[in-house]
Amino acid sequence: MSIVSGVEPPRRVLLIVNTRARSGAAAQDGVRARLEAAGVEIRRAETRTAEDIPKAIRAAAGTVDAVVIGGGDGTISRAGVALMETGLPLGILPLGTANDLARTLGLPEDPAEAAGVILAGRRRRIDLGTVNGAPFFNVASLGLASDLARELSSGLKRRWGRLGYAMAAIRALWKAERFSARIIEGETTTRTKTLQIAVGNGVFYGGGTRVAAGAAIDDGHLDLYSLETGDVLKLALMLRTFRSGEHGAWHEVRTARGTEFEIRTKQPKPVNADGELITETPVAVKVHPDAVTVYVPGDGMTPESGTSGGA
Repeated sequence: MSIVSGVEPPRRVLLIVNTRARSGAAAQDGVRARLEAAGVEIRRAETRTAEDIPKAIRAAAGTVDAVVIGGGDGTISRAGVALMETGLPLGILPLGTANDLARTLGLPEDPAEAAGVILAGRRRRIDLGTVNGAPFFNVASLGLASDLARELSSGLKRRWGRLGYAMAAIRALWKAERFSARIIEGETTTRTKTLQIAVGNGVFYGGGTRVAAGAAIDDGHLDLYSLETGDVLKLALMLRTFRSGEHGAWHEVRTARGTEFEIRTKQPKPVNADGELITETPVAVKVHPDAVTVYVPGDGMTPESGTSGGA
């Protein structure tokens, strides 16, 4: 993947901060002060709901040269389609619990340091996924992950952080049951009974779990897996390989790589996109290659993040 336009620091930015994010309110003033000290003109957006984010970006097109969003993965993903449409570059302040997109891009966890990445101006293009037209950067899934999203209340995330994911996962696993689904890719239909189907656009989800060993957010493809075991004890043995992305080695895990998938279930099931329940089955999932420009560290996205480095 190549640099979009060399080093080009933003001069006018639209700043959107989710103050309800775990560290949002505390980081907001410091980040704003750092940007203003560098001579950046800031336009604040009032976004009371997630739906306000794309509206604010479209309204600001032509008056700013970048969008800076502070929040978790769900907040950032809501901007995806509007960023694709306007062509505005995205600066990310990782203020959520999991921050999987920031991890994929190799961004620093500290918001002030992340603001420094934006000021340095190095930009790259990444892919965007959509599920029934709703954007996601990391993963869209149904089954266990959607059950986890229901269990993982905002209060649990705010109080316990990443530990909250483990607590919610235990609850979701306790209630887990396989469901019937059809996975359609082109002319091929696969019928299965599964605990979870996940379709990844990026590298990480769920606080550092890998979508697939070779996943990248700039390869123009989606990585799908279907978890088809009904044995909870076997699933416990498999968990480590999900963390490393090697889960495809198990015969109970079906994998596929493509640019578009359709998933159908007997009864409508909720679908989780980057931590938010956003739609329900049936769903059409597709990738939009090189759709969004993002600010990244000077050494580019690292091999450790599963993406290409270098210029």
